[in-house]
Amino acid sequence: MGYYVIRAVLVPMLRWVFRPRLEGLERIPDAGAAIIAGNHLSFMDHFMLPVVMKRRITFLAKHEYFTGPGLKGRLTAAFFRATGAIPVDRSGKEAAQAAVDTALRVLGEGELLGIYPEGTRSPDGRLYKGKVGVAMMALRSGAPVLPCAMIGTFEAQPRGCRLPRLTPITVRVGEPMDFSRYAGMQDDPAVLRAVTDEIMYAILKLSGQEYVDVYAPRGRAALQAAPEPAAGVVVPGTDTGAGAGPEERRAA
Repeated sequence: MGYYVIRAVLVPMLRWVFRPRLEGLERIPDAGAAIIAGNHLSFMDHFMLPVVMKRRITFLAKHEYFTGPGLKGRLTAAFFRATGAIPVDRSGKEAAQAAVDTALRVLGEGELLGIYPEGTRSPDGRLYKGKVGVAMMALRSGAPVLPCAMIGTFEAQPRGCRLPRLTPITVRVGEPMDFSRYAGMQDDPAVLRAVTDEIMYAILKLSGQEYVDVYAPRGRAALQAAPEPAAGVVVPGTDTGAGAGPEERRAA
């Protein structure tokens, strides 16, 4: 019930306020399991992607969204529960395996699964290295992966911005990706890395972002530790791997 109430309120409001441009939504199957793998630029992504889709999409959301203190915490938790999001503990390998098992259950029921392979929001609007969980889910379930790009949500509400700004937003879905050629190889680390990089490259082509070949938490730490640069000066260590996508990086 909560899902339909939230959707009935949010869908018309967000579409009227932000008027998102929608591209490629016809590529999302009307039925059957599929993984929507997207970039993660803003807290707004949790709102914009579900409201533009006709089908219900279940997201794996970090556990902290369900345990926040105060009124804001309770409202946030209520929203994620109402939209069917599943809390994920990101504290270790056992937690990661539990997240994969939960995702496989969702896909086994023929549902849409939403996941952000970067694992967390981009600290600066660039696209960061993907974690291999998305590849493991795809290979173990056999479900197609649809790359998805959110464009403009970082400018609308970057990390630390409490209220979103009115700015153009585009939701762009790419062609389904079939990884059946890797059937039975879901335990091979090299295969998992290759599949993940292929997915990230597809997201990169859709979003037009700059790519950074490090995980987002490390990139955020580097940005926080770096001194304020002078105009036109690039601080060493803050653009590792930038300018080349994962596909070109592997080929180099």
